[in-house]
Parts: sequence; structure tokens; C-alpha cells
Amino acid sequence: MPTCLAAVLSALLLLANAHASAAPSTADTGTDPSIVIDKYIQHYVVETDGSYRLTVDNVKTIVLPRAAQAHSRYVIRYNARLDELGELDAYTLKADGRRIAVPPQQIEDQPDPAVGEAPLFQEARLKIVAFPEVAAGDKVAVRYLLHRKAALFPGHFEDLSSSQFYASKQFHLIYDMPASMSLYADAAGFAPVPAPSASGRQVHQWKYIGGPNRRIESDSVSYLDYGKRLAVSTFPNYGALARAYHAHAKAQAAVTPAIAALAREATAGLDAPRAKALALSEWVRRHLRHVAVPVGAGGPAHAASTVLENRYGDSKDHAVLLAALLGAAGIDSGAALLNGGNAYSLPDAPTLGMLDHAITYVPALDLYLDPSSDSVEAGYLPSALLGKPVLLAASGKLARTPSMQAESNRMLARVDVGRNGRGVLTVVRTAGGALAEAYRQAVRDTAPAERALFVERMLQAMGQHGDGSFDAGRSDGAGEQYRMEFTGVSDNLADLPGSAGVATTFNFWGGIAESVAAMAEEKTRTQDFICPALDAADDTVIAFAPGIRILALPKALSVNEAGLTYQASYARQANRVLVARSLRFRHPGRTCTPADYLRMRAPLERMQRDLRSRIMVKSG
Repeated sequence: MPTCLAAVLSALLLLANAHASAAPSTADTGTDPSIVIDKYIQHYVVETDGSYRLTVDNVKTIVLPRAAQAHSRYVIRYNARLDELGELDAYTLKADGRRIAVPPQQIEDQPDPAVGEAPLFQEARLKIVAFPEVAAGDKVAVRYLLHRKAALFPGHFEDLSSSQFYASKQFHLIYDMPASMSLYADAAGFAPVPAPSASGRQVHQWKYIGGPNRRIESDSVSYLDYGKRLAVSTFPNYGALARAYHAHAKAQAAVTPAIAALAREATAGLDAPRAKALALSEWVRRHLRHVAVPVGAGGPAHAASTVLENRYGDSKDHAVLLAALLGAAGIDSGAALLNGGNAYSLPDAPTLGMLDHAITYVPALDLYLDPSSDSVEAGYLPSALLGKPVLLAASGKLARTPSMQAESNRMLARVDVGRNGRGVLTVVRTAGGALAEAYRQAVRDTAPAERALFVERMLQAMGQHGDGSFDAGRSDGAGEQYRMEFTGVSDNLADLPGSAGVATTFNFWGGIAESVAAMAEEKTRTQDFICPALDAADDTVIAFAPGIRILALPKALSVNEAGLTYQASYARQANRVLVARSLRFRHPGRTCTPADYLRMRAPLERMQRDLRSRIMVKSG
């Protein structure tokens, strides 16, 4: 089924840090041996106003040829309005001892492609260093200084560091702070190191503790939830961070005449506060383009009037405009900060590195709204935001988003099997609740030429050859349900004439088989993982041409354990077989443990066997 965009790791894992010990052992399945980090030193010198100077010193050895191309470039992300880059030194150290400096023409400065055509965000820049003559056995080194001229929150500093899965020889994180500024830390896999401090200063230093890496399992929670990371912050608690964020966001959400007029227009004829809130959130969602800049990376939110005028912004800009519109409609709201990826816990030291996405909370309605989402309508949340710890900026309290919401997936299919094994399939899929807009958006994002290939590719995924047509239905519509239809012809649905087994599962885009396969992808689990609520039903009529005898049907199956409820039945009516399957999964939270998976594994295997079952027939 379509899912909201979510990174497998937090964006912080893209930092050029190192992870793990030297040579991998048999249990060390996560370490990539293609490079070794010889040195990574990240040194902050912070001032009382929150500004800082950051020096990064990174040296790595290219061990395997496959790493030469991937690591022949080094990317520095910065904000041209807030940052100054200086003292950049980069070179390739060849295996024979030659040092080849990176020439100026191989250091490129360009807008960050992630922001696209968005003038408000053109200060997001990339400095790209291209190392010369890189080959296996060489070292590549870069050292640079970045000066952050103004803090996002004046008088405060916070940082979050993690690691990539490479062997590391030296990995130090250093924070040189004014003695008047307390630095709170939450360290996992990092050990404090004594460091000398000058008068009026306090130096905090940590070193990375080496050790084997575990492979990141499918759908697991973020490595930041269970792995090695360091969070530091001058905020003593999340309430303090919330107050700093809310003070700015509230000022930016001023109601202008244009915003007041829009609020009246978008809520015309609506009386209930919830209906008004949904209408305003839906207006922002449909009329503003989302620029994918994390909350802590793009500077402060723009004024609501500016966001409305430009019709685009990042998540905190969408939230600011929605807050202004809600205020104009007499509805109190505030920003809510949470992780937009797959992190489900927060470190004790408050940092925007974890709270990288902003949505809106309406306390009187206990309603969360994500006006920057393109995949769910107002009243629902993207699946990646369900069951998350969330910081409510207005109250300073930590809460949790709902773990479940209404969503359903239904399939009705008819399959006509000819005496020569040729099959004609008609499939109607109906997505309900939160899934309706997710499917609509997935279709809207697919070019018409690509849509024409949907059926052919789905048949190929089932090991069959053929083509067909796709009726997208009202992909530009709205509402609680979305219906689409596939019609296809398979040349090899059954190996006839003779005796053959005919499949009972026709998994066209998001069926039960796909959901079960995703849940059962790992044989064993050692990490907590995301376990979404499921409500799916597939009903299939398989009609056999005259001359085809039905010899045997699969046995019915009923499963009700470990939160899984699965039913499969097979009934014969003349020369037709009716296959009915349903699957529900419910869990108290949005994440499951390895112990939960141990209980799920056996019923999932029984379900997979049923989904692979066949109807035995004979013709000719």
C-alpha cells in the first residue's frame, strides 16, 4: 500500500560521523567494510548568545573499490543567511604518499536541491567538495570551519549526533561552552572525556565507544531510538524548548485582513469548530506547496502573511499559517513538534534534531492536523506521525499522537480462467479512511504514461505475462473512500490443458498478501519495529470455463492470536470458487517488540502458506 515518505534513518545519520569498531565479526552484520573512518572530530565553540564556531576534521580510508565513487565527494550543508563558511582544506592522500589538494574549481557552491524553486529558502546551500584521483587504498580528508552568526533560539544551543555504520578509529565530539551556560546531555554509546577549560569556559568532550553494529531490520524504529547517539542542549527540559519555540511561532501567526478574509471564505456555511478546523487545514494542505526542510535546519518560521502570499513553506510555515487562520476563526491552536521519521522516543536533552517536523494541535478538540501533508486529508495523520511523542508548544507539555485511526482496504476481484490457461481479471480496490487520500495522491503523482503500465507490471510481479487497463476513478476528488479498477489479461494464469494449480491470491497494489509479506519479512527480530493497524478484506470469484474440472480446494483457515485476526474460506458454486479473506491487526501502540514478533511469527507463517495455496483443476 502507499506509505508516507519516511527515511529509514534519521537525517542525522547522514552526518559524516563514524560508527563501530575495527574489523567486523560474525555478529557484526551492520558494519560496511568499504571504508574506515580514521578521524572525525566535531568541535563547537559556543558564545552566550547561542552563536558558535564549528570546526569539522574528517579523514577516511577508501578500503574497497566500490566506495571510491560514493566517497569521492563531501557535502557541507549550511544556511547562507545564518552561516559563514571558511578555512576549507581538502585533499586526497594517495596510497603511495602523494597529497593532491582539491583545486578551487572542484569546490562547488549551489542551492540545496531539496528546496527546489523556493526563493524563501534559497539560503539553504550545499558546498560540494570533489576529491581528485580517488581509488581504493587512498585517504580523503576535509577540514572546514562554519560560523553560525545567530542562534535559532537566542541564548541557547542544542545538537544531536549519531553515526554511519563504518569502522572508526577516532570519533570525538567537543563542546566548548561559556561557563555561565549549562549543557545537558543524554549519551548512549559515547563516553565523557576530561578536557582542559580556559577561564570562563567549560569544555565538554565525548568519545565514541566502538562495538559491533547490528543490521537495521526492515521497518525497525530509528537507530536513534536504540543505538549510539549524543544529544546535548542548553534547554533544561522540553518545556523550556517549547516556550522558546512558541514565543516566535505565536508572533509569526498574526492575523492580517487577507488571512481573516480567507478564514471567512474557507469556513462559510460551517458552524461546528471541528468542521471549521478541518476546512482550514485542508485549504492550507491543498493550496500550499511543502518545502522539505527540517524544523531546526531552515531558520525561524516565516510570517503567516508571507507564507500566504508565496503559497509555499516548510512544515513550520504551514503550521504558522494554519494557526493564523484558526485564530481568525476564533479557534485556539498551537504548534506541535515531533519526529517526522521513524524515531519513537526522545532523549532527555531536548533537541530539534529529533523534533524535526511541525504540525498543529487544537486543544479544545484534542485534534492534531498536519497541513503540510500531501498524503492524508485533514482529520487524519500520515502513518509516520502516529503513536509519536509530541511537544505541544503552547502548553510546554509532552503528549502522544493517536496510535490508530480509521483506515480500510477492500478488494473485489473476478477471475475468468479459460481452457487454455488464459485469464481475464477485473479488480476493484476501495481504500477508506486515512488510506483514501494516500491512494489518490499516489495516483496523482504518477504520470499517465506510467499509469498505463500499472497492470502489466502487477502481472509481472505475480509471475504472469499480459497487459490491461487502469481506471483511476476520481483521483482529484476527496472524501472517505477512493475507488479504482484494474482490468487485465494474463496469458499464463494457469498451466492448462492438463492438471494445474490456480492461484487464490491476486495481489493488486496493497492487498492482504502484500501486508502479510511486509510483516513477515524478517525471520527474527532484535529491534523494536513499526506495526501499523490493518483492516483489509479481499473477495475473489474465480470462474472456470466449461471443460475445466475443479479437483480440490484449499482448507479454510482461522487465526486469532498475537493481535492478528485472519480468516480465509473457499466455497464452490457450480464451476466457480469463491475466495474470501480478511485481516485485522491491532496493537496498543504503534511499535512492537521482538517478543511481540516472536508471538506473531507462527501465525504469520500459517497465513503466508494459505496465501500461497492453489485450487487444483484439470482440463483436456
